Amino acid sequence: MAQGTVQVTHTGTSRWRRRTGEYASLAAALEAAADGDVLTVAPGTYRENLVVQRSVTLRGPEGSPGSVRIAPVDGVPLTVRASAVVQDLHVEGQDAAAPALLVEEGTPELLDVRIITRSAAGIEVRGGARPTVRRCTVDNPAGIGIAVLDGGGGVFEECEVVAAGQSGVAVRGGAHPRLERCRVHHASGAGLSATGENSALEAVGCEVYEVRGSGVQVTGRATAHLTDCDVHRTTADGVTLDTDAVLTLADCRIHDIPENAVDLRSRSVLTLTRTTVRQFGRNGLSVWDPGTRVDANQCEIFDSTGDYPAVWVSDGATAVLDSCRVHDVPDALFVLDRGSRADVVDSDLSQVRNTAVSVSDGATAQLDDCRIRDAATGAWFRDHGSGGTLSNCTIDATQTGVIVTKGADPTIERCTVDSPAEAGFYVSAGGRGNFLGCRVTGSGGYGFHVIDGSRTTLKKCRTERCARGGYEFAEGGDAVPGTGPVVEDCTSDESAGLRPPAARETAVQPAGQSPGLLGAIPGQRTTEQEPLLAAAQPQQPEPSARTSKAVLGELDALVGLESVKREVRALTDMIEVGRRRQQAGLKAASVKRHLVFTGSPGTGKTTVARLYGEILASLGVLEKGHLVEVSRVDLVGEHIGSTAIRTQEAFDRARGGVLFIDEAYALSPEDSGRDFGKEAIDTLVKLMEDHRDAVVVIVAGYTAEMERFLSVNPGVASRFSRTITFSDYEPDELLRIVEQQADEHEYRLAPGTAEALLKYFTAIPKGPAFGNGRTARQTFEAMVERHAGRVAQFEEPSTDDLTLLYAEDLPESP
Repeated sequence: MAQGTVQVTHTGTSRWRRRTGEYASLAAALEAAADGDVLTVAPGTYRENLVVQRSVTLRGPEGSPGSVRIAPVDGVPLTVRASAVVQDLHVEGQDAAAPALLVEEGTPELLDVRIITRSAAGIEVRGGARPTVRRCTVDNPAGIGIAVLDGGGGVFEECEVVAAGQSGVAVRGGAHPRLERCRVHHASGAGLSATGENSALEAVGCEVYEVRGSGVQVTGRATAHLTDCDVHRTTADGVTLDTDAVLTLADCRIHDIPENAVDLRSRSVLTLTRTTVRQFGRNGLSVWDPGTRVDANQCEIFDSTGDYPAVWVSDGATAVLDSCRVHDVPDALFVLDRGSRADVVDSDLSQVRNTAVSVSDGATAQLDDCRIRDAATGAWFRDHGSGGTLSNCTIDATQTGVIVTKGADPTIERCTVDSPAEAGFYVSAGGRGNFLGCRVTGSGGYGFHVIDGSRTTLKKCRTERCARGGYEFAEGGDAVPGTGPVVEDCTSDESAGLRPPAARETAVQPAGQSPGLLGAIPGQRTTEQEPLLAAAQPQQPEPSARTSKAVLGELDALVGLESVKREVRALTDMIEVGRRRQQAGLKAASVKRHLVFTGSPGTGKTTVARLYGEILASLGVLEKGHLVEVSRVDLVGEHIGSTAIRTQEAFDRARGGVLFIDEAYALSPEDSGRDFGKEAIDTLVKLMEDHRDAVVVIVAGYTAEMERFLSVNPGVASRFSRTITFSDYEPDELLRIVEQQADEHEYRLAPGTAEALLKYFTAIPKGPAFGNGRTARQTFEAMVERHAGRVAQFEEPSTDDLTLLYAEDLPESP
């Protein structure tokens, strides 16, 4: 097609210029035009690299959309450096190192521009440019659809990226565009991507679909806010957050995702409001790492297509669900790893094929005013250190309402379990737990079934219409003589003649010591109407807190950490001797109990902090000894004044125990400026001084960063008595951790496997992402998975086949 002419209409009043003129090239027309002129381009193909440097209007002829093609052989076809108007043009680029349309300055308007190109980017906005882009389409199978870089901004309205070889929309370098009613699809990278500090993306009424990466990806301290958006049909995760990213989703819909619907890690923060997540292949919400947090309000997560929990919280992350619904999923909520926490308020968990709430590996879950229905297990607190609180919850139509095993110790208050098929509450294998004011009705088995001498406390509980009996206490092989449940003021409809509560005739007694403790139940009914609890002599329950000797024994059992153990023992000895000197009327040396823990992640800092709190409680130094773990995101608010409130609240939660601040150096970043972290530090220092006996504070983080943190803030440094360094585990210590994991899960290492593990741990890269103890655990889990894939092929596997792990089960070195 031949190149046409360009008509310039001059809108000014100067007598020295012609009002109109025709030019043989666009470059000549642009050179002659002045601000306000209108350049009407005749149909044709223009092999020119155009630069618009004045506030003109550049447009194709009316009634002939797409008839003007800007298509040079190489370079940038169209560059805009002024507040111009560009309309009804067809732009084609062929340079893989340059964008097709580049906006560098001004506030231009781009209207009905179609870009079909194989360029680095279809549209690129950079610097101080703030364009308004309306009804434009980008087809760029070789690069980015729309790139907004280096502080650029602007508004994109009703635009469409129909193909992109990389991200559909990429925001980085402090850029901050707004998308309204846009569509992004058939991208080979993320649909929407924002990365880098001060980068921000806002999208309203947009749709992202058919992309070969994540639908939305926010990383590297970037922020994004999506309202009324749809993300669906991706090949990777629907939404991905990483490395201090912040994302808000309001009234959005995320669905038809084969992987995680939402995955966030590395101190990222996600807020969801009135958002639905459905039809996902892995987790609906997947939340990892200390400082990572998700807050969901009035959201719905449902219709899983895979076999994974709907909400997964691990490695010290936090999830808050308020007024949410989770239903039609394999498992609703899994919380695992010490420091991980889930808070669920006024929410519904229903139609759960397996477990509604699972808490393990030292994690914590708190459910208030929640409803669990139609699940195999309502809540399962699985092992030592795992706990939390269920308060005012109802659990209906489950196999078992609540299970507590292997030393887990939750508090269940004023909860009702209705119509369980097997048991309302089941405690075994050394589980503990406090059940206060709970009720079981219509159980197909027992109401409360406590076995193996579990040291469970039941107070003011009630059972009704339980087929096998209201209460069953039995000792098993794991029972320790002299242990067992403690029962007080509990009743059952199996004893219709109970004296009214006003009589307050209370018995508190370990159940295993008196065969007549439960009168007529379980299993035997009499015509005599006796109180549920025999009026035996009350006995004091055994204290729930362990002795310092027992806790130190657990510390000694930890793999490695020899220098840490010596430090903790020395500190414990000083505190104990000081206490004894005071009892003898002597002066005791003042011992500062606050500590600094330094070292890499996964070296046991949180575990030792928990044990330290227990030791201080056993010595009477602290009232409770519990651990409250926080990070910067829990202490630092978004506006002036909110940080002090958050810090005070965290300190109050730790009263009587230990406040553990992970990655404390993040409160005092090197480029802090007007950062609110200083307010958190100042508030904390004052609280430590005013309440020095109420809370022990431990700050933790990487060694070099913590040294800088203490040197920058001497006010904080003066509050701590000593620094304890946690060295990285050696390969043989990582091997011992794997051996412990194998023993706990009833596996064995075949001959040669230990040597292979040593070589594996010696060769594995020890970079910043290396997880130490966590790496050992993940290695064991990977071996179990590969072992399962291998043994599943056997028709009749032997016991050795089912238990032996071989060197071939090791994962490949990363």
